[in-house]
Amino acid sequence: MDLKIFDVEHGACALLTADNNARLMLDAGHNGSTNWRPGTYLRQQNIGQLEMLGITNYDEDHVSGIEDLFDNVNVQWLTRNPSVSTAVLKKLKSADGMGPGIDRLCNAIDKVFTGGVGVSAQPTFLGLKCSTFHNAYPSFDDENNLSMLFFLECHGTGVLFTGDLETAGWIELLKDPLFRATLPRVNVLAAPHHGRENGCCEEAMKLCTNLFYVVISDKGYQYETQLTNPFYSRFAKGGPFRGQTRKILTTRNDGRIGFTFSADGWHPY
Repeated sequence: MDLKIFDVEHGACALLTADNNARLMLDAGHNGSTNWRPGTYLRQQNIGQLEMLGITNYDEDHVSGIEDLFDNVNVQWLTRNPSVSTAVLKKLKSADGMGPGIDRLCNAIDKVFTGGVGVSAQPTFLGLKCSTFHNAYPSFDDENNLSMLFFLECHGTGVLFTGDLETAGWIELLKDPLFRATLPRVNVLAAPHHGRENGCCEEAMKLCTNLFYVVISDKGYQYETQLTNPFYSRFAKGGPFRGQTRKILTTRNDGRIGFTFSADGWHPY
């Protein structure tokens, strides 16, 4: 099993390939500097079908490459925060304008996918268990705290994608005993909100007692990203990465970040 976290600057995009070659993509950002786009990349790899697309956050930087994705590959299943209808999403985006990625996502939800799911039977990802957590609209009415969290158990190794969740959203999710019980099983954390301070939650991180790596997807020190490295370093054990011992991995400095998982173990690359 393989997980790639792509360098899409201040955005998000990751691809998990399960043991049966079923593929789950989380978010669909793109890289404006290199013009890397998710659908074009998949086509270049001779991949014409994506079994599932998961959307962690309803901001443009998480879906800026979704037009390219939908135009190049067949997406069978969509997973997102189901409490947010397209009407609500358009209302949320009215303050700062609807970007082309969010507009294409809304169109796909309304015309292709129903109920936030898919057009076929839910796919099977061999070796993977996937759990999702989210706060519901209208208890929260901001895109960040309506992020969908994806907990991926890859042959028993836990990876948590957190979208752009902020501290208030963490606190609300921590009221769920199942979510609290999940955090000690997290070995890799994709830091919320691209490593910004407003995504930090001390109470949640204290429960991540088996955390090895924190991954930050960002474009540099925009919006004070990566200034939270000391915070996350307090909770991560660290491990080998490209000939060094590391706790914090960043697309800004490390480019594309990968992990392999098997019944015999796991490691980053």
